[in-house]
Amino acid sequence: MSLRVVTWNVNSVRLRAEQVARFVAEQAPDVLCLQEIKCLPDQFPEAAFRDMGLPHLKVSGQKGWHGVAIASRHPIADAPDLSACREGHARCVSGVIEGVEIQNFYIPAGGDIPDRTLNPKFDHKLDFYARLTRQFAARDPKAPLLVAGDLNIAPGENDVWNHRYMSRIVSHTPVEVEAMRALQASLGFTDVIRDAHPEDQKLASWWSYRAADFRQSNRGLRLDHLWTSPGLTPAVIPGSARIHEDVRAWERPSDHAPVSLDLAV
Repeated sequence: MSLRVVTWNVNSVRLRAEQVARFVAEQAPDVLCLQEIKCLPDQFPEAAFRDMGLPHLKVSGQKGWHGVAIASRHPIADAPDLSACREGHARCVSGVIEGVEIQNFYIPAGGDIPDRTLNPKFDHKLDFYARLTRQFAARDPKAPLLVAGDLNIAPGENDVWNHRYMSRIVSHTPVEVEAMRALQASLGFTDVIRDAHPEDQKLASWWSYRAADFRQSNRGLRLDHLWTSPGLTPAVIPGSARIHEDVRAWERPSDHAPVSLDLAV
């Protein structure tokens, strides 16, 4: 069977439940990893997700901020809890679905100043990365593991609209890119979206609300990721990985587009 997995920073699941339902109807994901749900677990719109055909839920939420969830067509078994957030935010949720461990993260954005001493938010972001790197380095690379989420770093030169300019801006600074590369190397993860596209092709999954027409301004960043462990990478169906840029053009959208891949499980 195939398993379609989507990651999407939905920027308020209650506000955009109808958009999620439209996306599910059009793209038929089996697993939906959501970030920035911005609600407590008992406020999550469970009935709407049952109606979508995604009745199995794992929700880690908090009032008005952050929050992550996994919604699935198939039952979700327990997976290791990688609570790497030193501040206790709802930024991690996990589960095992059809034999695949899924770890869904909303990593801190890091504020505006790329300096760990001057900016505690930036220090928190890099600490989060360091904690995950240590945890994944101790795992078995042959086990089927998928990392999904808004990781809030655009690593490559063509994952940002302007590499030279963005190298001074939080989300693409050298120290952040180094932290992401270390996390990727910790278990030998494959960056599935980038792996499916030429290195010189511009890719983005986030565009600021400041631009009236995000396509015309074309100042996007690839912040949303799907990574597979060496034990899972062979299961990625060739040609399946994509960014659903069209969703960003819907009425009152999230500033992030969904990102998906298909697995043969």
